[in-house]
Amino acid sequence: MRLYSCLTTLVVAGFLTGLALSMPVAAADQKLIGSGASFPAPIYGKWFKDFSRANKGVRVDYQSKGSGAGIQDFLNQTVDFAASDAAMNDEEIAKVKGGAVLLPMTAGEIVLSYNLEGVDELRLPRDVYPDIFMGKITKWNDPRIVAANPGVKLPDRDITVVVRSDSSGTSYVFTGHLSAISEAFKNSVGQAKAPNWPKAGRIVKAPKNDGVTATIKQTPGAIGYIEYGFAKLSGAPTALLENQSGKFVAPSAESGKAALASAEFPAGNLPGSDVPDLRVWVTDPAGADAYPIATFTWLLLYKDQDDEKAKVLRDLVEYMLTTGQESADAMGYIPLPDNVVARVREVSQLVQ
Repeated sequence: MRLYSCLTTLVVAGFLTGLALSMPVAAADQKLIGSGASFPAPIYGKWFKDFSRANKGVRVDYQSKGSGAGIQDFLNQTVDFAASDAAMNDEEIAKVKGGAVLLPMTAGEIVLSYNLEGVDELRLPRDVYPDIFMGKITKWNDPRIVAANPGVKLPDRDITVVVRSDSSGTSYVFTGHLSAISEAFKNSVGQAKAPNWPKAGRIVKAPKNDGVTATIKQTPGAIGYIEYGFAKLSGAPTALLENQSGKFVAPSAESGKAALASAEFPAGNLPGSDVPDLRVWVTDPAGADAYPIATFTWLLLYKDQDDEKAKVLRDLVEYMLTTGQESADAMGYIPLPDNVVARVREVSQLVQ
């Protein structure tokens, strides 16, 4: 009997082992690693944590290190996905082995946060704030700033300009806007993820959106560009910026939606690919109620992906397009319009 029992146990064990080896690994037993833009990091952090909690065995880790570093990790294939506010240019896309899929997953505004005691509201004309970042306006009581802010006591203090020290999609979007509204800025600095800022004025560099936010808060007289979500979550004051229609507008979900209302995706595909091109920029929106600096931010995925990871990534995108969008407004981001959600859902199915 003992021999029979042992043989039975061995046979059953062998059968179960063979069955386990022949079965595919459950899609839930997956770890996804991503890196890139700090612009969407707060909301991505929430989405990835909530998705992992709702899907037992799935873990999504994301390192906020800047769009440039994320694109480099993506090209080096050291991550499963990346994120970039600058999307990717044609040259970068051509280097991706197996092809790339670029999906706009949320949108936001880039704001000018400042540190001026006693100044609760600050208005900056569209011919003034480019000159601040070119070092042409160096004092807070400059006549041009004073003229735009009647009744506001502006200090006789040097302006400290805080910019990004890393390669950044936020910098790319911000300098793209400044280049669109100021020919002088376009010719002297131009649009770039890592701009060559002028030597004039007082410039301080800090890494990522949270580093710039912290530096502004710690530096009286400072001004810098950050994503609206960081300002909203930290309670940092933000300037009203003059838009193309001549109206001073505060950042909000409504003014952000107005800015993106005119965005239309290109008709063609990504270079050398059958993947639709979902890159679109609104560098200087024309709407009367539009906040002047708004942008999508993109998730970068490999078109040719491990099958099980591809399934989890598609599920993750669907979660971000549905449940995830519900938390966008509260966190300082712009929920995607329905037509964009439908387009992103369609293109995400190309990840296989």
